[in-house]
Amino acid sequence: MTRTRKIVAWSCASFVLLIAVVVLVLVFFDWNRIKPPLNAKVSEELHRPFAINGNLAVVWQREPDEGGWRAWVPWPHVIAEDLTLGNPDWSKKPQMVTLKRVELRISPLALLVQRVVIPRIDLTEPSAELQRLADGRANWTFKFDPKDPNAEPSNWVVDIGAIGFDKGHVTLDDQTLKTQLDVIVDLLGKPIPFGEIVGDADAKKALEKGSAPQDYAFGLKVKGQYHGQKLDGTGKIGGLLALQDAAKPFPLQAQVKIADTSIALAGTLTDPLNLGALDLRLKLSGSSLGNLYPLTGVTLPDSPAYSTDGHLIAKLHEASGASFRYENFNGKIGNSDIHGNLAYVASQPRPKLSGALVSNQLLMTDLAPLIGADSNAKQKARGGESKQPATKVLPVEEFRTERWRDMDADVEFTGKRIVHSADLPFNDLYTHLVLNDGVLSLEPLRFGVAGGKLDAQIRLNGRITPMEGRAKLTARNFKLKQLFPTFEPMKTSFGELNGDADIAGRGNSVAALLGSSNGDLKMLINDGAISRSLMEIAGLNVGNYVVGRLFGDKEVKINCAAADFGIKTGLATTRLFVFDTENAIIYIDGTANMATEQLDLTITPESKGFRLFSLRSPLYVNGPFIKPNAGVKAIPLALRGAGMVALGVIAGPAAGLLALVAPSGGEPNQCAPLLQQMKEGKAPKTVKG
Repeated sequence: MTRTRKIVAWSCASFVLLIAVVVLVLVFFDWNRIKPPLNAKVSEELHRPFAINGNLAVVWQREPDEGGWRAWVPWPHVIAEDLTLGNPDWSKKPQMVTLKRVELRISPLALLVQRVVIPRIDLTEPSAELQRLADGRANWTFKFDPKDPNAEPSNWVVDIGAIGFDKGHVTLDDQTLKTQLDVIVDLLGKPIPFGEIVGDADAKKALEKGSAPQDYAFGLKVKGQYHGQKLDGTGKIGGLLALQDAAKPFPLQAQVKIADTSIALAGTLTDPLNLGALDLRLKLSGSSLGNLYPLTGVTLPDSPAYSTDGHLIAKLHEASGASFRYENFNGKIGNSDIHGNLAYVASQPRPKLSGALVSNQLLMTDLAPLIGADSNAKQKARGGESKQPATKVLPVEEFRTERWRDMDADVEFTGKRIVHSADLPFNDLYTHLVLNDGVLSLEPLRFGVAGGKLDAQIRLNGRITPMEGRAKLTARNFKLKQLFPTFEPMKTSFGELNGDADIAGRGNSVAALLGSSNGDLKMLINDGAISRSLMEIAGLNVGNYVVGRLFGDKEVKINCAAADFGIKTGLATTRLFVFDTENAIIYIDGTANMATEQLDLTITPESKGFRLFSLRSPLYVNGPFIKPNAGVKAIPLALRGAGMVALGVIAGPAAGLLALVAPSGGEPNQCAPLLQQMKEGKAPKTVKG
């Protein structure tokens, strides 16, 4: 053998021997010897005490998932027992995390290209106590020493494929969120297929989107407080959290009760490394939508009890901000049905809620909580704080304007059919709600009423205190025979009601807004009828008394009713308020004080023809809105009712009301001649009996 061949042979033999020695060392090495320096190094990097207190071992095994010649390369399986990770210095508890056992395997070939590939880490009996103080310090955030800005970034890459776990225990004490939770994770008796929980249809949809969801393997129990409200819940999850396979769905299912809000969900989490996306069937129910604000930060109106069932899709790492879509949901609010789609984007400078809602049958009473107009009992049931005084009619419950600047909104709502009562037919509703940096607008707010339309433009500025509000309302073509469908004399009427209002005020409730308001209110009714029974239908007991005193029990035709009020600092004063009936012209003069809710009206009739009134004195209506008084004044009637009003004063209001005159069903409007005479400074022609 030549010298060269001997050198080559000895070199190969030495290399093989070296590999054999390395293998023998790795196989028989006592890895517990490196625990002290390893524990010290990790503790130094994390600025926390870290320790592997139990056995540390490495077992070399072939990887069955590898193919070809790679299948012959053994992988190191690292097993560490009894691990602890301490808390920062400020915490009163010594340990943050404890683990009975950790097992992982590492690809040796990937190390050659500076990659640490760990296909799976298995955690046995993990336990974690998470804390965050009121000043924001949290034990799950770690302090790392700043790196040299001139140092080159490391070329090493860590790639963890999945995390498996078994029963465990997690507690959370978060003072910033006023939240304390205690979560126990334990094995189910046996795995439950995904489709058995979510249903075959949803399971099929999940399969069509990619990988098949794994079975539910663990049960959850959680109790404690969330945002200061009692929380109890149960749930189920899978047993393997895939970190690198973003399309691999991780199954979730839970039923949680937070105060009076119930939440039920079932579906999947994908891309868990980044908390990437949720795809869940979500059911919500509670006593008021407004109570969701402290739980979600989403500004919703107060409402009656509600329940919804829909599909929640969340993408938590969108460029514009985390987005949530609640799709194709169905539910009820009070006794009204609700359907639609909503989207919530956590954008800057404020998150935004948008969407479209539809109700096929909307009860008018279910809208009352929006302005605090529901009863005290119902306010209490939905968690309302303010109580409506028994002596007040106008709602005093304040709008929660402090929440209006927390988010923006752009939502359309359609009520296809409104149920109010058989006596007052509201037909439908449409509104476009826009909330922008604390300014709320309903433009338009449109009701179909008795064959006509009530159009409103409402704007409330919640940026200032007290809130500033303005409402413009236009009522057109309300058909009297539809407005009072149970009143027989109106069934053949061609009469209509038309009106305008423009009111502005300041205050954080309906009562405060109206009590400080300024503006105008005009209304015109032609070709109608009136009687005590109509007043009973309308629920106007005082009107019942007044009509009875004027006309007895009989029905009387109204040629025209015209009203024009000027409003200043909540005091509505009659500019012109007149009824032209077949028997008389009736003048009403006085005020309605919306700040104090007091009426002070004088009713002066003037007889037509020879149909004499037995009444010899004017009537009065005064006292609180909720229960006004009515009676006969202790002074005789004037010779002419119109003489009580300076004709020059009523000429202007009469001219303004002429703009509301419109033909009804092809018939002439009987208000026109009455108002024209007043406009010209003439008293309506009557014959004193």
